[in-house]
Amino acid sequence: MEIKTSLKFFAELIGTFGLVLFGCGAAAIAGANTTGGLSGLGLLGISVAFGLSVVVFAYAIGGLSGCHINPAVTVGVLLAGRLSAKHAVVYIVAQFSGALLAALVLQQILLGQLAGFTAGEWAFGANGWGKGYQNEYGTPSAFLIESVLTFLFVFIILVTTSKLGNSTMAGLAIGFTLLLIHLVAIPVTGTSVNPARSFGPAVLAGGQALSQLWLFIVAPLVGAIAAAAVWRVLEPKD
Repeated sequence: MEIKTSLKFFAELIGTFGLVLFGCGAAAIAGANTTGGLSGLGLLGISVAFGLSVVVFAYAIGGLSGCHINPAVTVGVLLAGRLSAKHAVVYIVAQFSGALLAALVLQQILLGQLAGFTAGEWAFGANGWGKGYQNEYGTPSAFLIESVLTFLFVFIILVTTSKLGNSTMAGLAIGFTLLLIHLVAIPVTGTSVNPARSFGPAVLAGGQALSQLWLFIVAPLVGAIAAAAVWRVLEPKD
């Protein structure tokens, strides 16, 4: 059965919306200790939120669109020869739209705090680096970790979803890979490996989050392009 392009668009939009709302929501709402005395999720909890989001949507919309929910993944799949340029554009527009909508919903939730909410630098789970951001890593470290981890992420996706992979377990493998990536990268950049995930929060946070957005677009794309190139060389030929 041929799936309509419009259905693929909405699948990618909803999937990316869910990823950003669950993942960035976990970071922005429940990531740290709250005034109510509840324990914050911390590094592991936020990592699990992002990883499980991918698992859930992989099985929910994987049959509709492949569940890319990440422009870097879409570029990698395109360059691996598994997606047309037309559909790649549709996917990427849907992903950025879904991420922005999720960030808007997250913003409205946070603004509903009765005690008041002030959005500081890198609000809404935005990615960043440098002075004032978490452990204050420099630009080279931020670029390196985002490009290398995206390379690994996209390469694993290409392998597990190939004819050599186990299709029934692919969603779990991909989700757990993203969880592991977050465990390593959150202290450095907050973890992107996904330009859309970075775009939504950065647009609303503005300031340094928006000025640093370029790295979270360029570095993941570099990693995705490298992953597709390596896979094209290693992929068994019929």
